Amino acid sequence: MQLIISYINFTSLIISFFIMGYTYIISLQPMKRAEKRGDKAWKECKTFRAVGGVFELVSVFNLFLWIWFPLPILSEWRISSNIWVGIIIGICLMIPCLILVGKGVIDAGSETLSPSKETEMYGGIYNYIRHPQSLGEFPLFVALGFMLNSWFFVVISFVFIIIYIPIMIHFEEKDLTRRFGDKYTEYKERTGALFPKLRKKGPR
Repeated sequence: MQLIISYINFTSLIISFFIMGYTYIISLQPMKRAEKRGDKAWKECKTFRAVGGVFELVSVFNLFLWIWFPLPILSEWRISSNIWVGIIIGICLMIPCLILVGKGVIDAGSETLSPSKETEMYGGIYNYIRHPQSLGEFPLFVALGFMLNSWFFVVISFVFIIIYIPIMIHFEEKDLTRRFGDKYTEYKERTGALFPKLRKKGPR
């Protein structure tokens, strides 16, 4: 029975990751969607973002269930025989990530959860990098992998990040260019996507 639960939990984790990623990318394209769906596209994108958030929570729940229901074939990929090594590394990674996410959420305001065509381009940390929430949020899965003492989840999370984030940025920025036009194009030229450019940036 435990093995069956382990496989169900692992399958749920993989499916949740894909649904989270897919629905979030859709939620980042309200302008493109509005070309066919009209103003209701904005509300639909809000719904897609909420669905993505739900499946992100499901994936985190699956990760914690892994503590009690690991797959035997993967459970030996331990980071250390001392579980506290992974926990300490995970916490050290998690703290700056949470600070970065929190700052991004504060500066983006309601746009974080509810895309709106009335939203203006925002400032704060966005004066320096264009995607602070992504930079802080997705490495949290790597931190969780360390805290679970699992090299498998650390590697899988890292691979997911390096594949997914560029795809997400591509679709989001195409839509933001549709939305804000030359203003966003100029903004892209003076700010880094995930890390600040060396030259001085102006306000967004």
